Amino acid sequence: MERIIGRYEGKIKGTLLICLGSIHGNEPAGTKALELMFKMLEVEPITNPSFNFRGRLLGLRGNLRAIQAGKRYLQKDLNRQWTVANVNRVMQTDITKLTAEDLEIRELMDLINKEIAEYQPEKIVLLDLHTTTAFGGIFTVVADDAESLKIGLELHAPVIRGLLKGIKGTSLHYFNQENIGIPTTAVCFESGQHNEQLSINRAIAAITNCMRTIGCVRAEDVENQHDKLLMEFSKGLPKISQLIMTHPINEKDKFVMRTGYKNFQRVKKGEVVADDRKGPIKIVKDGFLLMPLYQKQGADGFFLIESVDIEFGLGS
Repeated sequence: MERIIGRYEGKIKGTLLICLGSIHGNEPAGTKALELMFKMLEVEPITNPSFNFRGRLLGLRGNLRAIQAGKRYLQKDLNRQWTVANVNRVMQTDITKLTAEDLEIRELMDLINKEIAEYQPEKIVLLDLHTTTAFGGIFTVVADDAESLKIGLELHAPVIRGLLKGIKGTSLHYFNQENIGIPTTAVCFESGQHNEQLSINRAIAAITNCMRTIGCVRAEDVENQHDKLLMEFSKGLPKISQLIMTHPINEKDKFVMRTGYKNFQRVKKGEVVADDRKGPIKIVKDGFLLMPLYQKQGADGFFLIESVDIEFGLGS
């Protein structure tokens, strides 16, 4: 299995857009969407002679070893390993002494560093494509910078702010100018449930909208079906939400999410949503449930968020 899904470069120099699929090996939608996207880009100039791409798009498979095993990860959650200290350790360690997810980081960073050295972009955007175990709404996770929020809103999916404070070591934590040395913006897009066919379609729409927002493609070259697909699935959901709390777990907790919960499901303070070895787990405040865990692997039982649309002048 190749790490590189595809590479597409326009005649005009521009942003280097890096799209990561399946950083969790049991989330295939992102990689499938990228495979289709590169096929679409190849035929676009034929069907649309005025099409002009600016910059370079690089599509990568995130956790090759976990993809082949059909698991979220083999030894460590790859999307919790992107701390500066850990990446530095991996890059300085003899490659023969690295284990599964360490090798993934090493191979990804070697490839990305080579790409940067070759293309020498003035700007980098990372779009990390994910899915969830639960059904329900799609959403975008943004970093703390204004451009990340702008890209997130243009994806036409609910934007979650503050989530990076509830977890550590994600790709969004690492890929920024301070660590990469070039102006870098990172955004995560969750396109639906792991095995839902529409998750692939929504991931394609998100990639397309991202390319439009950062100037890789012109607005007139993007079909409005992409906006429509994302907006229809986000109808009635808050445009911007803020993290209230994270419920971290480990194997000893024997955590079990109660059945029937979905992303953006309204929950009330005191509502029992899960159980562990200590007993029932209750919601601490009215809000929306996000990413209830219905798989064996994972260190987060669920997230609780609240709408902040009013604060941004977007209504209730």
